[in-house]
Amino acid sequence: MKKGEIVLEQADLRYWVGFNVVRGIGPTRVRALLDYFGDLESAWRAPSMALRSAGLDRRSLESLLAARSSLDLDEVLARIEDEGARVLTWESPAYPRLLLEIHAPPPVLYVKGTLTETDAWAVAVIGTRRASVYGKEVTRRLTGALARNGITVVSGMARGIDAEAHRAALESGGRTIAVFGCGIDHVYPPEHRKLAREIEANGALISDYPLGTRPEGRNFPPRNRIISGLSMGVLVVEAGQRSGALITADYAAEQGRDVFAVPGSILAKGSAGTNVLIQDGAKPVLIPEDILEELNLTMVAEQAAAQQLLPTDETEAALLEKLSVEPLHVDDLQRQVAMPIAQVTSTLAMMELKGLVRQVGGMKYIVAREPGVQYVVE
Repeated sequence: MKKGEIVLEQADLRYWVGFNVVRGIGPTRVRALLDYFGDLESAWRAPSMALRSAGLDRRSLESLLAARSSLDLDEVLARIEDEGARVLTWESPAYPRLLLEIHAPPPVLYVKGTLTETDAWAVAVIGTRRASVYGKEVTRRLTGALARNGITVVSGMARGIDAEAHRAALESGGRTIAVFGCGIDHVYPPEHRKLAREIEANGALISDYPLGTRPEGRNFPPRNRIISGLSMGVLVVEAGQRSGALITADYAAEQGRDVFAVPGSILAKGSAGTNVLIQDGAKPVLIPEDILEELNLTMVAEQAAAQQLLPTDETEAALLEKLSVEPLHVDDLQRQVAMPIAQVTSTLAMMELKGLVRQVGGMKYIVAREPGVQYVVE
């Protein structure tokens, strides 16, 4: 990353970072400020009366006023740059699409490493910090298979199952993403510094906490919603009845993500949570295909290859221009682009293989990702 690039990427980036530092201003209030002022620079500079009208309560307003008087936002950005991180916001093209779909996604993400389009094919693998030999072995087998099939593995870099999942993905030549429960300038647990470097080189480290945030216990449950939000499904390998992994499974269910669980002995405390998840409706996993088939991920490697080998042509560009997140019937699409129906349908089939569009039933299509967007974070 070149000097100053973090500032040039988005003119008002400093104000997104500024509000991220202010206690009591989360996704809901950021959205309210954007709706009221139009941009966060105007909100940052607004007088108290206008901020009250925008919905800030007394505590949030006091925190904001204190931050405005004490923070040098350019200095904050410089610290982020020195850390080797990049800031993504709701308005950044590289902001992960799956995460943007959840309720109240984090307005700001700090990223070290690389995010790619293929990270939309992601599965979270999580579990207890007190992993058994059985839990570790199952994690390695399942995660390794997912990684070899082109699936990005998301986890929290905690001791136990999380660390095993990251290592198995790396050893299998795959990509992996670690979500921090602290600032991205803190590696926790500290013995995972080498693992963090390896993840950064073959995936990404992500946090929504400002630099300097310590790894306090209260930070980890909220970060679990990011782990599930980045993923198409969540696999819980081994978890006791009070494991934090069950919090992630709850978030996944709320976000409409599939929840998978590995069954274990009814006599093992470490499998009590996963067994209950299965009893409550989670999909039991015995082999990797249980996940790949359920999430329709059996052809991810082929789709990734197609994205690389078959560039977008004029026909694809014309179809993408007409498609959106609203379903459009192929006949209506054909009339809008004024092309032969055979050309439209064959191109749509190739675009679906490439992950550009998705058929949602009844010969209706939607755009699967924003055309022309580069998701690489360098």
